Amino acid sequence: MMTSPLYNSAGKSAERMKADSRAPKIYFIGVTTQESSIMNIFPKWSELLGLDAQILGRDVPIQSSPAVYRRIVRQIREDPRLMGALVTTHKIDLLRACHDLFDELDSYARICDEVSCIAKVDGRLKGFAKDPISSGLALEHVVPVGHWQAGERDVLCLGSGGAAIAISVFLAEQSKIRGSPRRLILTDILTERLDAIRKIIDKLDAPIQFEYHLTRNAAENDALMRNLPDGSMVINATGLGKDRPGSPLTDGADFPQNGLVWELNYRGERKFMQQAQAQARERRLTVEDGWVYFLHGWTQAIAEIFQIQLIDETFHRLDEAAGSLRPSSNRSRYEDHTALQDRN
Repeated sequence: MMTSPLYNSAGKSAERMKADSRAPKIYFIGVTTQESSIMNIFPKWSELLGLDAQILGRDVPIQSSPAVYRRIVRQIREDPRLMGALVTTHKIDLLRACHDLFDELDSYARICDEVSCIAKVDGRLKGFAKDPISSGLALEHVVPVGHWQAGERDVLCLGSGGAAIAISVFLAEQSKIRGSPRRLILTDILTERLDAIRKIIDKLDAPIQFEYHLTRNAAENDALMRNLPDGSMVINATGLGKDRPGSPLTDGADFPQNGLVWELNYRGERKFMQQAQAQARERRLTVEDGWVYFLHGWTQAIAEIFQIQLIDETFHRLDEAAGSLRPSSNRSRYEDHTALQDRN
């Protein structure tokens, strides 16, 4: 049988390859992008939304040189097929290196000094910080209604990078509407990160007491957590457990009784989450991973890049489609339901 000239040696049609080359594309700028579930989820979302678009992972080492970030952003500006990008680990460094390449920044990007979403609209390059929105939507999923009003409760956020900034901004802005924790305690191993988040928080008017702690090791984080009142929340915003192994806590750390524990990673070893799960029943904890945060982060970016109105019905359809592609081993929500009902 004669081989059709429309197929190459890999069995993919030449017509399809030509169509793929013309298809709209978005970049995913991260560290280990091929390990992310979005690489399997996005094609299904693209089909469901009628986008006929492709996703291209761009793996960039942490704290790369400005030239690396500028080269990628220029590609987005100049290639008519590139519609935009979602940025994960490099949100702060990318904006710092490429500020002059953006035609417009949204209010959150200006407040947070970061870009998590890049969209090209009518030839203009726009930068957005979507994390305050997506972290807020995820927090509404994690924190029961009335939780902060039920007593003096604190939040300990381990790590002060982009995710911590977004969570801090959301809690500060929503404090008068939804209530807020008494204190938000931020830690990091780098003084410059603490200085950066302090400058941002100083711009905000919120009744929350902010504290900043330079912690050189996990034992110092343990000590801070030991002093939290019952019902407090502990967040792993360090990245440890995903791109790098380990946890910001030791195995001897005690989580607060009736506490909320939020592991922002949804993949990787997630040792922090394992430590919390080991104490969940005894200490009546609610433990949540970063899956819902992941979904809101991506759907918010896709809606902006492709100018889609993201109503609740659309999000639920995307959530269902993504859930079918999530390995069962990563379904990590753990709740002591009795504790959840009795907490308040």
